Amino acid sequence: MENNCLFCKIVAKSIPAAVIYEDEFVLAFLDINPMTLGHTLVIPKIHAENILDLPDDQIDPFFQAVKKIVALLQERLELRGFTIGINHGKMSGQAIDHLHVHIVPRYEGDGGGSLHSVVKNPPQESLEEIQAKIIGK
Repeated sequence: MENNCLFCKIVAKSIPAAVIYEDEFVLAFLDINPMTLGHTLVIPKIHAENILDLPDDQIDPFFQAVKKIVALLQERLELRGFTIGINHGKMSGQAIDHLHVHIVPRYEGDGGGSLHSVVKNPPQESLEEIQAKIIGK
């Protein structure tokens, strides 16, 4: 646990949260600044700043919990769509330096877009050039 981490304090129960799911690895609670009804944050109970910091043995339980919470929200709030995402790093909009997945329920006419509407900065390089950079050729 990081002493100054807001989400670690929520895990430690020293700050209240509207918890909707908890197991030994994960805590899920309603976002205090919700984008929609049911907007939920899922966090690992251990401190990990981002997906790269989450230990490998925690990845499966973390994303299994995300799946369970989506199913719970879908059933209880009678939803048919979600936008699910992670802001990784300050440049992407990560406000709390503790890994968290946003589960954003989607409603007819909610004014939101798909993940494709987040950034409009297409690369100038070809797909082959980008592939070569990534795989080291």
